[in-house]
Amino acid sequence: MITLKNQYLTVQVNEFGAELTSVKSEDGAEYIWQADPAYWKRHAPILFPIVGRLKDNQYVYQGKDYHMTQHGFARDNQFQVTNQSQTAVTLVLTQNAQTLAKYPFNFELKVNFELKEHELAVHFTVTNPDDNELLFSLGAHPGFNVPFAGVGDFTDYFIRVAPKKVYRRIPLKPPYSDPEDPQELDFTKPLQLQHELFKDDALVLDLKDQETTVMLANSHDDHGVALSLSKAPYVGIWSPSPKQAPFICIEPWWGLADTVNATGQLADKFAVNRLTGKQRFDAGYQISFF
Repeated sequence: MITLKNQYLTVQVNEFGAELTSVKSEDGAEYIWQADPAYWKRHAPILFPIVGRLKDNQYVYQGKDYHMTQHGFARDNQFQVTNQSQTAVTLVLTQNAQTLAKYPFNFELKVNFELKEHELAVHFTVTNPDDNELLFSLGAHPGFNVPFAGVGDFTDYFIRVAPKKVYRRIPLKPPYSDPEDPQELDFTKPLQLQHELFKDDALVLDLKDQETTVMLANSHDDHGVALSLSKAPYVGIWSPSPKQAPFICIEPWWGLADTVNATGQLADKFAVNRLTGKQRFDAGYQISFF
């Protein structure tokens, strides 16, 4: 387990999955969900090389069938630490025999965590080392305790999104996405949390790469988080209804689950990212803790 620390926050990151497992403030408040398997056994998995599910957990690439389960394999692989200081760490995953059986591409996925006062910056770099095209999706899935410090309950918390506006929402027909049947979600005012909000899975906002901040806060104390994205096409907001789970996930996504009318061909996958030979893809987000 890797520990990063400054005068405000203590952060832990597991080399397995490069997963953020804890963020504690100087007053002892734990912000990150602690993976109680009765609700959800993860903290903040990295989603690669797919986000969500494939149709029938499979796809076709260059005439060959491949099988891959929800959110891909990065979260279940050991990353290697390539650089570390008191306030930053870089971890890297590349292809291996197990990944190539599911995903016939060479790749380098690099994740950097850096503490800056009250903020944790997370940066992803995907590099294509080959001459052939690399196809992938990428996402983050950080879960946050609700409540943060034992004050109040789930319904005392709210989500605020900036800029304030009515967002295009991409509905999920679990477990698939339906971007051709968009809905609207009003974030001109705060959204008070209710478990029933997630009865149809995550609330997925189409951000159109606009700089966006999603804040989770409550009416009882000053604790909260604000997750900022500069160039993410989507963000998902999720809690596992109908379970009365005491956490909420705010998930930056560079990709989507297969659509309801997906062909199963990876080359046709909706919102897939493409890297030509020797190209790299950079993305990330920042979380402010207060």
